[in-house]
Amino acid sequence: MSTRYEDWRGEVSDGIARLAARTDRVIALGLSMGGTLVLDLVSQDPKRVAGAVVINTPVLDRKGILVKLAPFLEHVLPLVPASAAGLARNDIAKPGMNELAYSWVPAKSGNSLVREFPRIRKQLPNLDCPILVAYSRADHSVPPENSQAILRAVRSADVTELPLERSYHVATLDYDLELIEERVAAFADRVAAKA
Repeated sequence: MSTRYEDWRGEVSDGIARLAARTDRVIALGLSMGGTLVLDLVSQDPKRVAGAVVINTPVLDRKGILVKLAPFLEHVLPLVPASAAGLARNDIAKPGMNELAYSWVPAKSGNSLVREFPRIRKQLPNLDCPILVAYSRADHSVPPENSQAILRAVRSADVTELPLERSYHVATLDYDLELIEERVAAFADRVAAKA
């Protein structure tokens, strides 16, 4: 419960650096909050990677009274139900799949992510490396408007949009997995050859 956004960001940054030491080109990929971390790091230093892939990535401020009260409530409630944080339980369309997500979210940790959204949105125009933005049209955790905001904000001349028609939030465990694999592999091959 003591982990904060800067801890996650540091781990992703170190991971990119370790990969860069072992290969000529790195493609950074993230799902959901992982995509937010990728956008943050790559928009601060676009030359760190050959390209970026984000899937169902939050960048927009959440709405509602709980969001407004969250900075105060985090001092009283160390954990909140995932639904109160706006996260749908097992957000997968495909029957029999389980994302194994927590039922409760550490309030201070979650709020540390949400507080970064305005800063990350502000730096998105710096992102000029190739990017693939995939999003589920029926995402119950991260509305597709987030991906539309990313697509509008980045200034890369190489932007690939991939709407996912059959999956919910955890698209990498859902009906569109093969489509994601195919398109991400093609994107990575093309970007790596071009870099």
